[in-house]
Amino acid sequence: MPRPSRTHDAVERLLDAIIEGRLTAGEQLPPEGQLAVEFGISRLTMREAVRLLQAQGVIVQVPGSRHLIAPVAEWTGMDAVVRHARSAGQRRQSSLELLEVRMMIETGAAELAAERRSEEHLAALEDSLARMRQHHEERDVDAFVEADLEFHDVVMRAADNRILVAALRPLTSMLAETRGETSAVDEIRAHAIDQHRAVLDAIRSGVPVAARDAMASHMRQTRDDLVALVRD
Repeated sequence: MPRPSRTHDAVERLLDAIIEGRLTAGEQLPPEGQLAVEFGISRLTMREAVRLLQAQGVIVQVPGSRHLIAPVAEWTGMDAVVRHARSAGQRRQSSLELLEVRMMIETGAAELAAERRSEEHLAALEDSLARMRQHHEERDVDAFVEADLEFHDVVMRAADNRILVAALRPLTSMLAETRGETSAVDEIRAHAIDQHRAVLDAIRSGVPVAARDAMASHMRQTRDDLVALVRD
């Protein structure tokens, strides 16, 4: 079997060729042997890459052993969809779509966290918020984003639902990139600190509906900041 790292690299390169339009949706995929030569990899590695993209709905097999490239709207794999969403020309729209998904997932997570959080979870949230405030004052965007993401990760863990955590995990890389772009704006970082404080206080209160509302307010503020303060 090909080494996983080589197969993973082949999947990403083949997917990039499709996203960038060098291979077009609706067209037949070139023979695996030809692609292997073009990519400088073994035919076995290319075959495995094609198989993995089939599993994500990016490539479909039709009668006659031919492979076709599926339209993006028919892709089913989260990794492929997220990679397309992060591509050039898609960032603003994909960021707004990500916020919609986060609104649905994280408001529910905050509600559960208010019911199930431990003192350790509350302490971890306080620590993340303190680091956000410190890094905002230092204007250290990367460290601020790390603390921001950790805050949300603690909320998810406090919800104590493994499926909920698994549902958000594939979006982590896209979320980190989006937060890195938005958090470069001083005003957005200041808004984020205030909103995270409100979420923490609501979770501490143990009132689920208050936690849900606080997280929803945070998501709305994030959306408004993205639209008003971040340019394509």
